[in-house]
Amino acid sequence: MGITAKMVKELRDGTGAGMMDCKKALSECDGDMEKAVEYLRKKGIASASKKEGRATSEGVIGSYIHMGGKVGVLVEVACETDFVARTDNFQEFVHNVAMHIAAASPVAVSRDEVDPTLIEKEKEIYRGQMKEQGKPDAIIDKIVEGKVDKYYSEIVLLEQKYVKDPDLTIEDYLKSIIGELGENMSIKRFTRYQIGN
Repeated sequence: MGITAKMVKELRDGTGAGMMDCKKALSECDGDMEKAVEYLRKKGIASASKKEGRATSEGVIGSYIHMGGKVGVLVEVACETDFVARTDNFQEFVHNVAMHIAAASPVAVSRDEVDPTLIEKEKEIYRGQMKEQGKPDAIIDKIVEGKVDKYYSEIVLLEQKYVKDPDLTIEDYLKSIIGELGENMSIKRFTRYQIGN
């Protein structure tokens, strides 16, 4: 069944979830609105979106050491209250994010934190590759944008596939925990250390 913009808007209005999340939910549920709502609720996305924008002034700094002390991570995760920051679910989330960072080596939490010169350099490389392959100029920019999006999904923490569950991105995982705990949360920053780097 084709997913229409009207269906996506209807689901978004009903749940408060993002457009892409709604589209994915409808695709996964063959356009069935009720199943899509249930899908979003299970993922915690519907309720998470409604909590965005609320202040996150509490939280914890978590750590993870891997490979006999060869890789270490510090990550700051914020939430609304100290009560939630002390819960086992929150602590587990922070630990899992730190472990993910150790394994996946992101360079930034979100796209807007990525150094623009790094992206420009990648674009030049991609353009050069496309010209080498003899692609017409008319489609090179489109291909480059697609490759840049893929590059972001490899280096931006929130867009990376979660190492423990590749069906989820870290952002999906974050939203599911927000839905579970009923508070806005955000991954503020991280530092990854590796011996020899």
